[in-house]
Amino acid sequence: MSQWKFVTNITEYNRRRMLEELALSSKFEKLSWRKAAAYDGSRLSDPQNRRQLSRIIQNSRAALSDDKFSEIQQLITEMKELYNSAKICPYGQKPYDPHIPKVLPTSTETPDSTKDHQTYQLTNQPYQHYQPYQENTDYPNYCDMQLDPEITRILAHSRIENELLYVWKSFRDQTGPKLKNRFMRYVQLANEAAVKTGFKDAGDQMRAAYEDPSFRASVEEIYNQIIPLYKQLFTYVRRKLLLRYGDKSVRPDGPIPAHLLGNMWAQNWKSIMDLVMPFPQAPNVDVTSEMLRQGFTPL
Repeated sequence: MSQWKFVTNITEYNRRRMLEELALSSKFEKLSWRKAAAYDGSRLSDPQNRRQLSRIIQNSRAALSDDKFSEIQQLITEMKELYNSAKICPYGQKPYDPHIPKVLPTSTETPDSTKDHQTYQLTNQPYQHYQPYQENTDYPNYCDMQLDPEITRILAHSRIENELLYVWKSFRDQTGPKLKNRFMRYVQLANEAAVKTGFKDAGDQMRAAYEDPSFRASVEEIYNQIIPLYKQLFTYVRRKLLLRYGDKSVRPDGPIPAHLLGNMWAQNWKSIMDLVMPFPQAPNVDVTSEMLRQGFTPL
C-alpha cells in the first residue's frame, strides 16, 4: 500500500513510509527464505506443502548476501522512483519563455454523446486552453509534465507528429540514461541470486514460476498461431498511419514508429481508433439477437 501511495503521490513523507515498509518486508523475506532453505522438504508428505516450500526458496533473491540483497532492493526502489518522478516540458517551449508566441497547433477533444468513442480534431488554440496542463508565467514548475496523466493523454489524443515524437523521446531522455547503469547492476545481482537457487539465470528463474516444463514451446506455438493475423493487422494499421502522417514519418515497408500508436509502450492501439477504424460510417452490429438464438445466457 505504501508503494502505491508513493507512486501516485510522490512526497518525502510517502517516500519514507515506503522505505520503512520495504525494510520490514525485506527482513521478513530474508528470514523466511533462510528457514525454508534449511528445511528438509522430503519430510513433507503433502505435495502442496512441498510445492509451497519450493516456491519460497526458488522465487526469492534472498540467497544473496545481506549487503547484495539490500543493494538489489535499493536499486528496485530507485528505478521505480526515477521512472515515476520523471518530468518534461510542454512541446514547443522548453524551457518556458513568456516572449514566445503562445498560439500553437494542438489537438482537442470533441465529445459526441451519440458515439461509442470520442473523436478529436486539430485546432489552433492557445496552449493554456489544452488540458491537462496550463500555461502560466507565474507558475515556477512549468516543466512539470509527468507520464500520468499529461504525457499519456497527449500520446492518446494528439495527432501532431512532431508533438508525439517530442513527448515520447523527452520522457525516455529523462529516464533511460538515469536507469541504465542501475538496471545493468540489477541484472547482475538478479542472475547471481538465480544461480544460487539452482537456475541458469534470472530469466530461467522467472520462467520456472509458470511450472510448465514446455513453457518455451507453448509460447512459440501460440506465437506461430497469432503471427499471420498480427501481420495483417500491422500492415493495415501502418497503411492508415502512412495516409495520415506521410512517408516521411511512416515507411511503407518498415516498422511503425512507436510514438504514433497512441501509447507510450505501443502495446495498446485503441487510442488511434479514430485513424484506423475500417468503414467508420458503418452502423454498429448488434449481435444480441444472434447470441440469444444460439442459446447464450448472461454471465
